[in-house]
Amino acid sequence: MASARRRVNPVEPRAPRAHDVLMTTLAVILLVIGIALLLVGVFVEAAKVLLWIGLVIVIVAVIAWLMRIVRRNA
Repeated sequence: MASARRRVNPVEPRAPRAHDVLMTTLAVILLVIGIALLLVGVFVEAAKVLLWIGLVIVIVAVIAWLMRIVRRNA
């Protein structure tokens, strides 16, 4: 009859220390902040593009308004 071998684990399981929990929590918080800042950066770049498009539309509208005034007075 073969004897059953018992696996020996040299590293006993241990409860997480407060330092480990703190570092994990800090890492998760930093990850969330990093993702939020990344999204804000993308949205700000998109807002800059929309700002330039809006500026061009305003300039075109002012030029069209001036042309209408000039034609009416001519």
